[in-house]
Amino acid sequence: MDESRHYDVVIIGSGPGGGTMAWRLAQTGKRVLLLERGDYLPRERENWDSQAVFVDARYQTSETWYGADGAGFHPGLHYYVGGNSKVYGAVLLRLRERDFGAIRHADGVSPEWPLKYDVFEPYYQAAEELYHVHGLRGEDPTEPPAPKPYAYPPVSHEPRIQALFDGLKREGHRPFHLPVGVLLDERDGKPLPHSACIRCDAFDGYPCLTNGKADAQVICVDPALRAHPNLTLMTGSYVERLVTDPAGRTVTGVEVRRGEATETYAGDLVVVACGALSSALLLLRSASDAHPHGLANGSGQVGRNYMRHNNATVLAISRSPNPTKFQKTLGLNDFYFGADDWEFPLGHIQMVGKSDGVQIHGEGLPGFLQWFPEKPFDWLAKHSLDFWLTAEDLPRPENRVFYENGRVRLDLTQTNEEAMHRLKGKLRDLCGKLDVHPQLFDRSLYLGKDVPIGGTAHQAGTLRFGTDPATSVLDLDCKAHELDNLYVTDASFFPSIGAVNPTLTIIANALRVGDHLARRLGA
Repeated sequence: MDESRHYDVVIIGSGPGGGTMAWRLAQTGKRVLLLERGDYLPRERENWDSQAVFVDARYQTSETWYGADGAGFHPGLHYYVGGNSKVYGAVLLRLRERDFGAIRHADGVSPEWPLKYDVFEPYYQAAEELYHVHGLRGEDPTEPPAPKPYAYPPVSHEPRIQALFDGLKREGHRPFHLPVGVLLDERDGKPLPHSACIRCDAFDGYPCLTNGKADAQVICVDPALRAHPNLTLMTGSYVERLVTDPAGRTVTGVEVRRGEATETYAGDLVVVACGALSSALLLLRSASDAHPHGLANGSGQVGRNYMRHNNATVLAISRSPNPTKFQKTLGLNDFYFGADDWEFPLGHIQMVGKSDGVQIHGEGLPGFLQWFPEKPFDWLAKHSLDFWLTAEDLPRPENRVFYENGRVRLDLTQTNEEAMHRLKGKLRDLCGKLDVHPQLFDRSLYLGKDVPIGGTAHQAGTLRFGTDPATSVLDLDCKAHELDNLYVTDASFFPSIGAVNPTLTIIANALRVGDHLARRLGA
C-alpha cells in the first residue's frame, strides 16, 4: 500500500465519539485520519427555519430503511462533520451512579455495567469542561458524586421558566438547571457581545448558525485541525467495509468510497464511531471467510440490544403566555427512580426547544381543535410549555439492526411503556398546580410524533462491551474481542441506557479510550 495512505490511527465518524477521539489523539503527534461520510453542514438561513428543519427534514438523510413490517422510513441521521451533534439539544447529563448497576423495571432488569461510575467520573468532568457544560451542582437530587463544580455557570431561566421553576419548588419538588453545552457568556440573562450563543429560539434540534452550540465539530474537530497538522479530515468518505488479514485478527484495510472511486487506507489502530446503528452495519457488511457473520460477530451480538429510550414530546398550555426563546434550561428528576405509588423507575423530564406555529401546523393538531373556525397554531405556540420526557428502555436481543436482502432492516419492540405513561401522568398532575392547563397536548397521542421507529437520536447498545466474548462484542477498553486493533467509541458499547441523554457518556468514554490508545501508541 502507498505509505501516504497509512496512518497510525484511522477514525471513522466525526460525531461526539469520533470527533472527541480525533481531538484527543491529535495531541499525541501521531498521524491520524478522520473519515466522515458527509461534508460540513452548510451555514445558511435555513438553519433557523423550522419549516426546513422539522417539516422538510432538510438536514436529515433521505436514505430508506425498513421496519419488521416491511414499511420504509427515513432514519433520523445527520451525515455531517460533527454527526448528529450538529442538531442535538446539547443537554449533557451524567448517567446516575445507580444506572451503572442492575435496575429492576416492570418489564425486566436493566443490566449492570462491567465498569462502574467511579471509572467514568474523571472523564465526565473532563468532558464537561471540554464541551463548555453550564450547570450547577447540588440541585438535582439524583446527581452522581462529583468532586468539582461545573466550570461554567448555569444558563439562566427566562421569566416564564423561572416562574415554573419557583412553582415546582413551592410544590416540594427539586427542579434543576439543565447542564447545557453551549458557548455562552451572559449577564443578567442576556448574552454578552462576544458570546457565540445569542440565546435564540432555534437551538434545540436546529443547526446553530452562530456556532454557539458545543457540538463535536465546533469543540473538537475544527480546533484540532487548526492546532495539529498531523490530523487529516477527509469528508465525503463513506467506509464500505473493513478488511482483515487472513486470520481475521487485524484490520489491514479501510475501503472508502469517495465519489465514484474506492480507495483503501490503513491504520495501526482503527476506531469506529459512526453511531450505534451505522457502526453495527459497517461490521456486518465487513463479513469475510474469517468472520462469516460479520466482523467481530462471533457472539452473534453485533447489531442486537438496540436501545433509543422511550421518548415523548409534550406540549402543556400555559394560562399565561410563554414568550421564552431559549427554553431548554430546566430539568426534573424527582421521579427518576420511582414514585410513592409505583416501585419502579419512571424517568426524566426536561424542557425542549420552544415550539412555533409552523412546527405545530406541520405536525397536525389534536382532534378536538379541528372544530375551531381557525386552527390556532400560533396561539398554541404562544402559550406552550414544551417538555421532553425520557423513560429507560431495556436491551433486547431481538431489537436489532441488520441487512436483509441488501436492505437495512431495524426491528424494534417497545419496552417499559408503563413507566412513560406514568411519567406523563406525573407531569399532568404538576401542570394542574402551576398555572398550566392540566390537559397536555401529548404529541405521542395526538400529533403522531412519539419518536417513531425513525427517531434515532439516542441510539445505543448494538456492540455492547463486557468481559465475556460469548455475550459481548467489545472488551472493557472498547476493543473488539476478536481483533487486535479495532475499537468502537460511540454509544454502541452501552449495556444499558439509563434515562438521561447519552451524549456526555459517549464523550467521556471517548476520552477514556483515547487515553488507553495514547498509551498503546507510546505517546
